[in-house]
Amino acid sequence: MKKRIPTSKMNEAIIDFVTLKQPPAKNGRRLKIYYGSQVGVTPPTFVIFVNDETLMHFSYQRYLENKINETFDFSGTPIRVFIRERSKE
Repeated sequence: MKKRIPTSKMNEAIIDFVTLKQPPAKNGRRLKIYYGSQVGVTPPTFVIFVNDETLMHFSYQRYLENKINETFDFSGTPIRVFIRERSKE
């Protein structure tokens, strides 16, 4: 399935996902999700930029993968989601 999700739609969806379920906190620091973008089509590959990737719990990453899958109808297609720290330039 070759489907491209515009970054603007992806970011609107991420805002909704975070509103439904807040990101985890560890040692008093909360994960902040800045934005997400689709970087590959076959298989659908997404990168989500955060403040500190060590704060991303595997269960929250799985939650995001599942929400992307159901929101953009990638049913039957495995998707990949990578977490990256936003560069501090």
